Amino acid sequence: MQINTQAQQQPMSMPIQPSPTGQPQANHGGHEVFDAHENLSTMVDVLDQYLMFQQYVTDPELNTILTQQRSFIEQTYNCAVEAFSTGMDPSQPTQQYKMNENNTVTYGLTPSQPRKPAESLPEINDMKISGQMLGLTKSTASLLTMTALEVTNPVLRRVYADSVPNFIEMSYEIFLYQNKHKYYQVPRLQQQDMQQMLQGFAPATGAPLTQNNKLQ
Repeated sequence: MQINTQAQQQPMSMPIQPSPTGQPQANHGGHEVFDAHENLSTMVDVLDQYLMFQQYVTDPELNTILTQQRSFIEQTYNCAVEAFSTGMDPSQPTQQYKMNENNTVTYGLTPSQPRKPAESLPEINDMKISGQMLGLTKSTASLLTMTALEVTNPVLRRVYADSVPNFIEMSYEIFLYQNKHKYYQVPRLQQQDMQQMLQGFAPATGAPLTQNNKLQ
């Protein structure tokens, strides 16, 4: 069962404010300009690395995921470039990523060979490539989040904020692929420990503040 829809997300619009000279200018703060540059550079690096990964992928399923994700990241990059350079709504609104994997997760550990760095190019396989993809999408999701928190331009902020769930979804898709092939195994706690952890919190009562429970 796939959890996403193909609904589009429309970023907020903000007209470019005229400068004292009468020329249009994008409304950006200095700090966000540096953050946006770093973010766009990161997306360029991700796109370049995905392109390099393709020559090493042997599994058609992983190749499909890589191709679909690279196309979506390229679209996101173009959208962010346009919003950054103009300060206005991009011509194509941000989209919602729809993954190919289902939500089935296999829990528990099975014996496997210890991991180690590759010592030659023939050792670069689907497990290592998917691991690199997962690292890139996770780090990009974190960077997008931090960037969105520092952006003053509402259009650019919305483009970055809307992109965070998409990179989270791409990361989850890669995790599911790795888990299915036992590249990424998920250990579980003992049942007694699990129950203790799950029951470790109680709901808040919602009691209103009164003079008696305010700090003195």
